Amino acid sequence: MLAALCAEPGRTQLALGNELGLDKTTLTSLLDRLERDGLVVRRSDPRDRRARIPEITARGRQVDTRVAAGRDAAEDAVMAGFSPLERRQLRELLLRLTDGPGDLPAPGGSCM
Repeated sequence: MLAALCAEPGRTQLALGNELGLDKTTLTSLLDRLERDGLVVRRSDPRDRRARIPEITARGRQVDTRVAAGRDAAEDAVMAGFSPLERRQLRELLLRLTDGPGDLPAPGGSCM
């Protein structure tokens, strides 16, 4: 969630939930916890007062940076025996797997 907020700020909760494949209930619960912990704030959308825009806080950015560093270190350790070409091929294959067949709708909901 924090990485998604860093990558593309300014999205409404609805747009963020769609991008992450989360239903409204799951998204709201997650945002409630992140907001309680001071990692996210939610602001009203100036174009639509009914919509909310979650924004990552400075503390949230610090946590995101630490998580990303840990993720990168774990990935490097797991893939240490692979050549750069094999790493690239594996990433490409995994992305194809997550995209699924082109003729099916994108997965959605909280049970992805």
